[in-house]
Amino acid sequence: MRWLLSLLFIFCSSLVYGLSSSGNRLLVVIEEAAEQEKYSQFWSDLRERGFSLSFESPKNEKLALLKHDELAFDHLILLPPKSKGLGPALTPKLLLDFVNKNGNILLALSGDSPTPTAISSLLLELDIQLPPDRTSLVVDHFNYDTISASEKHDVLLLPRPSTRSDLRHFFSGDGTIAFPRAVAQELGNSSPLLAPILQADNTAYSYNPKEEPNTVEDPFATGSQIALVTAMQARNSARFTVLGSVEALENVWFDASVQGVHGPKSRTANREFARQLTEWTFMETGVLKVGRVEHHLSSIEQEKAANDSVTDLGYLNPKIYRVKNDVTFTVELSEYTHTHWSPPTIPASDALQLEFSMLSPFHRLALLPVQVTPNSTFYSTTFTLPDQHGIFAFKVNYKRPFMTNVDVKREVTVRHFAHDEWPRSWMISGGWVWIAGIWVTIAGWVAFVAIWLWSEPAYEAARGKKIQ
Repeated sequence: MRWLLSLLFIFCSSLVYGLSSSGNRLLVVIEEAAEQEKYSQFWSDLRERGFSLSFESPKNEKLALLKHDELAFDHLILLPPKSKGLGPALTPKLLLDFVNKNGNILLALSGDSPTPTAISSLLLELDIQLPPDRTSLVVDHFNYDTISASEKHDVLLLPRPSTRSDLRHFFSGDGTIAFPRAVAQELGNSSPLLAPILQADNTAYSYNPKEEPNTVEDPFATGSQIALVTAMQARNSARFTVLGSVEALENVWFDASVQGVHGPKSRTANREFARQLTEWTFMETGVLKVGRVEHHLSSIEQEKAANDSVTDLGYLNPKIYRVKNDVTFTVELSEYTHTHWSPPTIPASDALQLEFSMLSPFHRLALLPVQVTPNSTFYSTTFTLPDQHGIFAFKVNYKRPFMTNVDVKREVTVRHFAHDEWPRSWMISGGWVWIAGIWVTIAGWVAFVAIWLWSEPAYEAARGKKIQ
């Protein structure tokens, strides 16, 4: 009976946690309940992946993201409101507190409704700037849908995003993405936490519909300066994604027929892109976890002295080493992929590195895979400690765009040689000359004494006088 209850508990736990590595409680903030039907396919895809959706209006006075200083929801989707604000429960401070508690947010914007001041203030905290007039949208006269936007050119047709060769491709694929009435975002250069997922083409620019289209002067942003989808990963690895077009999530655009200026008709890939975007935002992909961290002596060159505080060979994670010891460091990493933990693979053009540092690194070495299990990969390296005593640290600091941060630090003490650990003089070839000099001196002195004693003058037996 007890084992049956254990199996039932494990089964219920799997249902509770769903497919995300950080939970399945998803809050959707939408002002008008009647608009939920426009995104029914999007909601259905989220439910199929194991999320438990709760819909609330920003005007609900009982709405709270935190209860008893703990997360009431694991993830949050903010759809653009029709009113001027998001209410007292969704202020910029509360949203940042939600992120600081490891909550993940997907924020959607729309060019059809003015962006609330609270949203603009929140994004400025993250070094993301929106157009100051709050009603601008992005147009492109060379890459637009000729079927639905033949006059306004405000439905952008963009290829799937591609990333550098040393980064993981979480959003790539085939097909065209339709971006209707998108809001431009300009990213600051000072924040290393921001990364653009999707950018506009070089012929796009931000345009206010209230202005005359033929007299646009000093646009907010142009070309690849315009970020349409932006990712922010906080230092605690919580994720904040800004989607410039909420209309791209509507049922109409999930499988719409579009045609470019000089291209044939094709079907949009919005549904696949929305799935990839939410998978990354809600911690279903790109999640690294540190398992075992081990360091130990890799060899002992001489017998252990009686007063030696260095641990025996094979003992894990000692607190103290001696200078010039050979040490092996190993770290275990796992990557969450949709439903389970799997062994990660570092791209060939990238490297996972170990730093052995005091105030500055004394060693910076590549960690190489030495063992692969069904759920993890072990990375290891062996090196000789520097000839410097003090407090050192093993550090693994692996931070890449779209991957959760890996920050490992283990402090150890490195001591100098004890008085009985120095090598004997006859083991040092440079001292052989001095050793030979000592023995030559000793041998010369013995020879001198022997010769002096052997050459003692003879005495006359009768008189007791010396014979000259």
